[in-house]
Amino acid sequence: MTRNLRADAVRNREALIAAATAEFAARGAEASVAEIARRAGIGKGTVFRHFPTKDHLLAAVLMDRMESLHAEGERLLGAPDAGEALLEFMMFAGEQKQRLDLSLLVTASPEVLAVPEVAGAQARMFAIFDALTDRARAAGAVRDDVTGTDVGLLMCAPGHLAAPFAEERPELWRRYMALIFDGLRPAGAHPLPPG
Repeated sequence: MTRNLRADAVRNREALIAAATAEFAARGAEASVAEIARRAGIGKGTVFRHFPTKDHLLAAVLMDRMESLHAEGERLLGAPDAGEALLEFMMFAGEQKQRLDLSLLVTASPEVLAVPEVAGAQARMFAIFDALTDRARAAGAVRDDVTGTDVGLLMCAPGHLAAPFAEERPELWRRYMALIFDGLRPAGAHPLPPG
């Protein structure tokens, strides 16, 4: 009996994370807990048993996305071609962004950002940006003055640029990601202003 209750709780939590990811992707931080519960097929009370506030739910969703990026980055650190690994990572991040915009981290309430697990996941995610970029830079695949922070910010740009055309051209963001990556290459590069 206890095992079944635990399995139900795990299923409910997974359904909540999936529903919340979709709602936060569609409506940002303004997503409704009632709509998340409806989408997950569970009662609103069950949401609050798992997540005391909407901020806690947003924190769980953001951590899930950041941990996914971190895991993919870790995998790609072992790839033989550092430049291709960085491009593959940026494309993976672009696909993730189609599901949830991590810029929600910027607009998230101080309560969300204060959750230690969120801060830890964010630090691990930025460390992967740095490691993949350092490796690509050392291999000569990207210009010497590109940083992990540059990569982290730039890989969000294609989704924003292509957003107005997302319905009729859902893959357009890939074109802009390829253009951005070409801009990271050392050939023809001019010095960047300080950042």
